[in-house]
Amino acid sequence: MANFKSVYPYTQETIAEYAAHTKEQIEDLLAKGHSTYRQLGQIPLQQRCDWMLKAAALLKEQVTEHATIITREMGKTLKEAKAEVLKCAASAEYYAQHIAAMLQPKPLNSDASKSYVLYQPKGIILAIMPWNFPYWQVFRFALPNLLAGNTGLLKHASNVSGCALAIEKLFLQAGFPEGAFQAVLVNSKDIEPIIADDRIQGVTLTGSTPAGMSVAQLAGKYIKKSVLELGGSDPFVVLKDADLEAAAAAAVKARMQNAGQSCIAAKRWIVESAVAEEFTHQVTAILQKMQQGDPFAESTDMGPMARPDLAEGLAKQLQQTTQQGGRLLTGGQYEGCNFAPTLLTNVQPHMTAFEEETFGPLATIITARDEQQAVSLANHPTFGLGAALWSKDLEKAARLATQIESGNVYINDMVHSDARLPFGGIKQSGYGRELAAEGTHEFLNIKTVYIK
Repeated sequence: MANFKSVYPYTQETIAEYAAHTKEQIEDLLAKGHSTYRQLGQIPLQQRCDWMLKAAALLKEQVTEHATIITREMGKTLKEAKAEVLKCAASAEYYAQHIAAMLQPKPLNSDASKSYVLYQPKGIILAIMPWNFPYWQVFRFALPNLLAGNTGLLKHASNVSGCALAIEKLFLQAGFPEGAFQAVLVNSKDIEPIIADDRIQGVTLTGSTPAGMSVAQLAGKYIKKSVLELGGSDPFVVLKDADLEAAAAAAVKARMQNAGQSCIAAKRWIVESAVAEEFTHQVTAILQKMQQGDPFAESTDMGPMARPDLAEGLAKQLQQTTQQGGRLLTGGQYEGCNFAPTLLTNVQPHMTAFEEETFGPLATIITARDEQQAVSLANHPTFGLGAALWSKDLEKAARLATQIESGNVYINDMVHSDARLPFGGIKQSGYGRELAAEGTHEFLNIKTVYIK
């Protein structure tokens, strides 16, 4: 069977190899997952919550160990990796506290003497997850599903197999029964038989739009519920009445954290022309002070990209955009996975960096003559995941937010996921929701009970 390699992006050193699971091993995982699903429903909800609180405690106790695995496998700074692990812990605590209310039967009025909706588990949920937030992406699927009584089967990105196995071990250490949460090491091309299996009752994917198309096709073929959280080219709209200093600082953080490798990164900075020059000056100054390098060094602001091919792909998008008329203001150089924070100005619709998702530390400034053109530019690509809007006039900003075609609009803040708020996209950015009650219900049987 094929091996999966974990490579430290900063030095390109191979740090581990993992053998892919055989067909027999995959069958064993499915059998265990299904058997445990049958057991979980008989276990009191409070017990599952206690296990989840133990998982949160373990994450906090072992934060450095888990963060080190993340940094070694995909390159984000250790500071960012620790923050990711602690976010998983905090969200586990949130769900343990609120899951009972999310699962509470919902009474409905009808011509029955009594009618209500139940929220019940369905079986194994397959999660196909990406490398960029290798813990958080997994936990935001796993937390509500394990608490609600589903079991989880994780097919993680092949370069973060160590993360997948560490998360599996964590849930076991916390007390969840064997089979409640399992990692399956398998190539994407071999995923169809797993999706086809009757014991799989849903598929959730976070990844690129092409990956989403492939999984949606398979899920539809086998009539499996799916949730897709796909790519984005998120607009960061700065109006002329914005707090420019706060907006500039947030724009850089929203674009450059995780070396720009985030679906909700602020990839297109759309700025009203009246303040474009001052905004450009401020963000350039911040970018030029950023330290890119060793992700374990305390002084490093941004680690390497996850793989050399990703850096090469970003460099190609940068080159195409400059050939189309974009102007390189700072950055642009790279070596291996180490890519300098980069800023392009004079970017227009139909240029590569405007139309395509750029998954790395490349920011673009697009000038809008007024707020209506800014909204039109924000809505132009086929993506619709997140959007940020900056203005001191909150009433106006709230009104404009209704016009932005996106699953999330954040006013005077960077887009971020939060266990208390539903998260997901529209258009080519996917469908369905994660997090909050809306995300919790996605893979449950929403069962109507009618009593005459």
